[in-house]
Amino acid sequence: MTISGYGSWPTPVTSELVVTAAVRLGDVRPAGAPRTEDTGVVWAEGRATEGGRIQLVRRADDGSRTDLLPAGANARTAVHEYGGGAWWLHAGSPGVVWYVEWSDQRLYRLERGRDPVALTPEPSVPRGDRYADGDVAGDGSWLVAVREHHPSEQAPATEVVNEIVRLDARAPSAPQVLVTGPDFVAAPRISPDGAALAWLSWNHPSMPWDDVELTVRDLASGVDMNVAGGPGESVTEPQWQPDGSLTFLSDRTGWWNLYRWMPGQDIEAMIRIDAEIGVPGWALGGSRYTFLEDGRVVFARSSHGFDALAVRELDGTVTELDTPFSVVASVRPDGPHAVVCVAGSPTAEPGVHRVVPAPAGTGEPGAAGVQTLRAPRDLGLHPETISVPEPIQFLSGDAEGNPRTGYALYYPPFGTYDAPEGELPPLLVVIHGGPTGAAVPVLSVGVQYWTSRGFGVVDVDYGGSTGYGREYREQLRGAWGIVDVADCLAAARTLAETGRVDPARLAIRGGSAGGFTTLAALAREDTPFSAGADHFGVADLAALAADTHKFESRYLDGLIGPYPQARDVYTERSPLTHVGKFSTPLIVLQGDEDAIVPPNQSEMIVDALRSRGVPVAYLLFEGEQHGFRQAQNIRRALDAELAFYSQVFGFALPEDEDIEPVEIENL
Repeated sequence: MTISGYGSWPTPVTSELVVTAAVRLGDVRPAGAPRTEDTGVVWAEGRATEGGRIQLVRRADDGSRTDLLPAGANARTAVHEYGGGAWWLHAGSPGVVWYVEWSDQRLYRLERGRDPVALTPEPSVPRGDRYADGDVAGDGSWLVAVREHHPSEQAPATEVVNEIVRLDARAPSAPQVLVTGPDFVAAPRISPDGAALAWLSWNHPSMPWDDVELTVRDLASGVDMNVAGGPGESVTEPQWQPDGSLTFLSDRTGWWNLYRWMPGQDIEAMIRIDAEIGVPGWALGGSRYTFLEDGRVVFARSSHGFDALAVRELDGTVTELDTPFSVVASVRPDGPHAVVCVAGSPTAEPGVHRVVPAPAGTGEPGAAGVQTLRAPRDLGLHPETISVPEPIQFLSGDAEGNPRTGYALYYPPFGTYDAPEGELPPLLVVIHGGPTGAAVPVLSVGVQYWTSRGFGVVDVDYGGSTGYGREYREQLRGAWGIVDVADCLAAARTLAETGRVDPARLAIRGGSAGGFTTLAALAREDTPFSAGADHFGVADLAALAADTHKFESRYLDGLIGPYPQARDVYTERSPLTHVGKFSTPLIVLQGDEDAIVPPNQSEMIVDALRSRGVPVAYLLFEGEQHGFRQAQNIRRALDAELAFYSQVFGFALPEDEDIEPVEIENL
C-alpha cells in the first residue's frame, strides 16, 4: 500500500461521486391488483441533480421504468415541516396517483396520459393549506387526508390547525372536516367496508413517540371509540385488515410491537419481542409491517442499531429472514406472497427490493428470495475498500453522573493507502438529528467520503436515541445537552484511550439537534475536541422555543422543561451562554429557508465567536431548507468541511481534487 498521512489519502469517493446520479429513495407502493399495464411498483426518488425534487417512478412487471410526474413537479409535503406521506395509490384505481405538489401544497390527482388535476382549492395564503398521509375508500370515490391550515397575514397570532378532511377522490371539491380539536392528527385510515375511520392524535407538549391515542369512528353514527394509547403509550401505523380487524404498533411494554383489535374483543398481542418494529414519527405515512395473504406478518425490526426483516408465522413464532439488509423502510404487500421494501446494507446504498419468504410449512425457516427492482448506484467501489460499521459500547453517565452504557457505530479508516508508522487517524464524531433519531448502519457515501481519506467516524446513538426501547429513549427527558454530550465525549475518549484514534485530532459534527449537541460539546473548558462542524444547529434554546414551527414548538418541554417557567435552564443549557469557554475552531453551514432551525441560530453563534476571535467559517446556502437537497450545495458543504479540517489539523488535500478553499476567520 502507498503511504500517505491520514486525512490526505487520495480517494475515488469525491463530493462529485456523492451527488452523481444520487437519489434519496422514499416510500414504495404496489401499483394495484390484478396486474395490468398500469400496475407494477411505484417509488419516490429525491434527485439531487434536479434541485432535490421528488419524482415518482413506476416499474412495470416487464422491468421498464416510467417517470410519472410531469417535468418540474415535486411530490413533497410541508406538513409538520418534515413531510412524509406526500403521495398514495389505490388498488382499484390503476394508473392513478394522488400527490401533494411542493410549490403550492395542493393535492393533485394524476391519471395516466392526462395532466394533473388539483383536487383542493387554491388557499388564500400561499402554501397555507397543506395535505399529507391520505387514504382512498374502497370504491375509489372519496379519500381522507391530513390538512394543516396556516393562518393569514391578517391573523398571524392564530395557531396552525391540523385536521382530517374528506375530499372527492375524482374531482375538485371543498374539504369536509371530519376530525378537529387535537393539536395533531395522523394516519387517517378507512376500513375496508368504508364504514369506519381510524386515526392517531396527540396534544402539546407530547410528541408522536410520547403519548398518542388511536381512535375509531363509526361514520354512520359519528360515535368515537378510543382503542389504544394515552399517557405513557405511543401508538403508530394503524392498518385495517380484510377481516375488519385493526392492527397497530404500540410501545406499551417498552418496545414498539404489533397488536390487533377487533370490535367487541380485547386487544391481542401479535408480536412481543425486545426490539423495535416502530420508528419515531418524524415523517408521516411510513410502514414497517404488512400481512401476506396466508396471514403471516412480514416486518422490520431494529435491535442494537441494526434492522432486519422477520416473519411472524401462523403459530406466533418469529423468524428472521435471510436477507443482507441492515436498514429497512416502507414494507408493503406486493401480491399474495411477497413484500416490497426500501432497504440497504453496510456495503450497499438503499434500493427497492421484492422479498418472497418461503411458504409456510416448508421446513425452511428464514428462507427468502430477494429480487432487486431498483438497484443502488454502481459506485465503482471495491467492497474491500468500504468501511463497515462496528457496533461499540462504552461507559458514560446519566444526568446525575451515574454510570450507564452508551452505544455507537464505529467506521475505521479504510482505503487503498496506509499512514506512516506511529500515526493515528483523526476522528469525526457524528451526531444524528432528532434528537429522537438513530444512527443508520447503511452504506453512506457521505461517511465513506471521510473514512476513505483516513478519518475514523463514530456515529453515536446517545441516550435518547431510538432502537433501544422506550426506557433508553427517555434517558434524554429533561437532560438534553447533558446525556447526549456525555455520550459523545465518552465515545471519543474511549476510542482515543484505546489507541484507535489520535486524541489531538478529534472533531465533532452534527446537524439540527446534532448541531446543538456539537455546539454544547464545544462550549466547555474540558472539551476533547479540536474542531467542529455545525450544520443548522441550535445555539440559543430560548430563541428556538419562541421561533419554531408548530410540530416542535413544545418538544423542548420534555427535553429541557416548560418554557418560560424553565427559562433559567434554557439559558444554562444554551451553547450561546457559554461562548466564553469556546476556543475550538468551528465551521457553520446553514440553509437560508430553514423554518425548523432558522438562520438566526447560526448567525448568533458565528457573530459571538467572531467577536471573541475564535476561528470560525460560515456558509449560507440559498434556497435550502432543513437539510441540503441541491447537488451543488451538497458538494460545497462536504468539500468546505474537508478544507476546514485540513487547515485546522494540518494535513494536505489530495492534489487530484479541485477543492475550493474555505475562509476561516481568526485562524
